[in-house]
Amino acid sequence: MGSSDLVTGATVAVLLPHLKPTFVFLNTKVAQLTFLGFNRVMATVGDVFALIRDHRDVTRTEIGQLTGLSRTAVASRIGALTALGLVTEREQAPSTGGRPPTLLSFDAAAGVVVSVAVGISRTRLAVCNLAGEVLTITDIDQEVALGPDDLMPDVIKRLDVMLQDYPGDTVYGVGLSLPGTVDRERGYSRDSLILRGWDRVELRPYFQELERLSGVPVILDNDSNAIAVVEKQGHDDVLVIKASSGLGAGIVAGGVLQRGATEAAGEFGHNKIAAAQGLPCRCGDTGCVEAIAGGWAVVHALQQQGRTVRNLRDVVELAHGGDAEARRMIRDSGRYVGEVLAAAVNMLNPAVVVVAGDMADAFEIFVAGLRETLYGNATAQATRTLEVVPAAHGNRAGTVGGAMMVLDEVLSARAVDALAAPA
Repeated sequence: MGSSDLVTGATVAVLLPHLKPTFVFLNTKVAQLTFLGFNRVMATVGDVFALIRDHRDVTRTEIGQLTGLSRTAVASRIGALTALGLVTEREQAPSTGGRPPTLLSFDAAAGVVVSVAVGISRTRLAVCNLAGEVLTITDIDQEVALGPDDLMPDVIKRLDVMLQDYPGDTVYGVGLSLPGTVDRERGYSRDSLILRGWDRVELRPYFQELERLSGVPVILDNDSNAIAVVEKQGHDDVLVIKASSGLGAGIVAGGVLQRGATEAAGEFGHNKIAAAQGLPCRCGDTGCVEAIAGGWAVVHALQQQGRTVRNLRDVVELAHGGDAEARRMIRDSGRYVGEVLAAAVNMLNPAVVVVAGDMADAFEIFVAGLRETLYGNATAQATRTLEVVPAAHGNRAGTVGGAMMVLDEVLSARAVDALAAPA
C-alpha cells in the first residue's frame, strides 16, 4: 500500500496492530489519536480534548467526522470539558449554509503550571499558562555548586510570591529540569558529574511544603531533554545542543525523544578530545571536551587572565562588547564542540542542529567555530542539507520546555479522562 493511498475504516482497523500511523487533519499531522488504538472502542473525553488542544479551533461536526462519535456523544464530551474549564466555545466558523457552527477552543487561561530550570550558576523560575506561554519569569543567580538544601527553599519562597499574582488559578503541575542524569520516576539527580550534593536527594518534597503546590505532579527531566521537547522546529530528527556552564544534548530521532537505556543519552560533555588531553575536568577525569569548551572552563581561563567574569553570561557580554579574547574563546569552544558532534551527526543524520544555552546568546561567534569542525569532520551525505540554527525560544527554551513536559503529562488524554471521571 502506498503512503498516499485512500484507506477505509476497515483497512485502518486491520493495519493498526502493525503500524504507528500518522493522520492528517485540518492540514496538521496528528500522531497520537489514542482513541484509534485497537483496545479502544470509542473516543473518550480526553481523546476529544487532545484533538481540540492540538488544533485550537475545531467544530463539533469535525470532531464527529474524525472520531465517529454521534452528535449526542460529542455534546456529552464537550459538556464535560466545558465543566472542567478546559474548552470554550467562541466565535462562529464560516458557514456552508444554515446556522454557522461555533468553534471549540482550548482555554489556555484555565490554569497555570510552574517551570523550574536549575542551572549551575542560575535557576530560572516561571509561571506559564496551559499553552506553555510564559506569564511571569524570574532568575535566581546562585553560587556555583549550591546544594539542594540551600537552593530549593529559596526556589519555593520565590514561587510562593510569584503565584500570589494568580490567586484563583488552578496549578496543574511543576516542570523541573536539571543538568546531568536524572531519575524521572523517583524525582532526583542521579550520578551527576555536575551537581555536587544533589545525588539521590528527592526533590518533590520541597514543593509539597508550599500549599499551592501540595499534591500537584512534579515532572522531572534533564535540561537538554526539556529544551528538545519544544525545539523540534517541525522536524522529526533533531540534535539539540545545550552549551552553557556544561555541555549536553537532547536527541530526537523519528519524532521521539531518545533517553537511552540508563537515561544518559546526550551526555557528550565528557567525551575525550585531543585538545583537552591532560586538562582536569570537574567530573574528576581529564581530557573531557568540557574541560576546554564548557562555559565553566572558559570562565576559569579568563579569570586566570585577570578578567572579572563570574559566569558565561559575563563572557558573552564581553564578546559583544568587542573583547577579542572572549570572542576567540567562544569561537574555539564552538570548534571543539563541533569536532565531537561530527560523529553524532554521522550516526543520527539529524535535519537540524539547534544551539541553546548561554552560548546561543553569542550564536554567530560560537557557530562560526562549530560549523568549521562539524562540516569538516562529518560526512558530506550527513551534512548536505543539515541546518545549524539558534533555539527558537531563545534563552527561554528551557523554561518553556519545562512547562511543556508537565503539560504533556497533566493534559494527556488519560489525565483528562481521570479529571472528568465521576467522583
